[in-house]
Amino acid sequence: MNRRDALLTLAALTPAVLAFARQEGMAMESSTKGSMEGGAGRRMPVIFAAHGAPVLLDDAVWMSELAAWAKAMPRPTGILMLSAHWEARPATLGATTPVPLVYDFGGFPEKYYRTKYPAPGAPGLAARVRELLRAKGIASADDPRRGLDHGAYVPLVAMYERADVPVLQLSIPGLVPADLFALGRALAPLRDEGVLLFGSGFLTHNMRYAFRPGTPAWAVKFDAWVADALSRFDVDALQDFQRRAPAAGTALPTWEHYAPLLVAVGAAAGSAASPATGGGAAADAVPRVTFPISGWWMDGAFTKRSVQFD
Repeated sequence: MNRRDALLTLAALTPAVLAFARQEGMAMESSTKGSMEGGAGRRMPVIFAAHGAPVLLDDAVWMSELAAWAKAMPRPTGILMLSAHWEARPATLGATTPVPLVYDFGGFPEKYYRTKYPAPGAPGLAARVRELLRAKGIASADDPRRGLDHGAYVPLVAMYERADVPVLQLSIPGLVPADLFALGRALAPLRDEGVLLFGSGFLTHNMRYAFRPGTPAWAVKFDAWVADALSRFDVDALQDFQRRAPAAGTALPTWEHYAPLLVAVGAAAGSAASPATGGGAAADAVPRVTFPISGWWMDGAFTKRSVQFD
């Protein structure tokens, strides 16, 4: 079963529990309000979330888990999103003004194409990202017409429903583990500026197993291996997962959905001392790692495991 057919089947199987109408016509709120609340002056966590297909928005349990997670974190002044669904070299910044979403899927019911997420743009954050990347010799580019794809807006609809936090999407610049890790390290100072660094992907993503009943042993083993490596913050193992992890080739036949995790790991590893910690944090301090969401989507082969680095 190819990806398109699998998603079509998923759309047909998933019951519509939540209405999308609430997203239509949502008024854009001032980004100034966001900058005055919560995350300013506090070190933000770094997160990686399993994002699901657009029909995640009909999964009441998963939606509530994502909403509770966001509520438990400090409120960010901005969100820098790295989704598995945008790979472009060099690292490319998306729109800094509100533009239409990217409905990067086909054959779904019409309601999925009416979903809106009118978050404020983040031109100041974009300028800061360019500055940080330039300081580390990492090339960047701009695509001012590129909106948020479903890997970006689907979790945001659940987590920040009012769409009142400025959002900037940054592309995944290829699939070289060391480069992704270095990108995260370069972006780490944003944590002390109230920015939520947000990787969105999936730790297991094999569409051939999307609708087979039960969770296969290979998925359980791979998920457990990644959880253990994250808990120990074994950055070498996490980067070398294709050789070290059990069933890596089955869990991730292509691994763009794992790539945002490596950026998040790099950002967590590279956080420098900050005023928030009194200048006492070591540049490579081991972060606290938790798993706010776990379990399996539709009791199948897709792990919902999501990660927070503090």
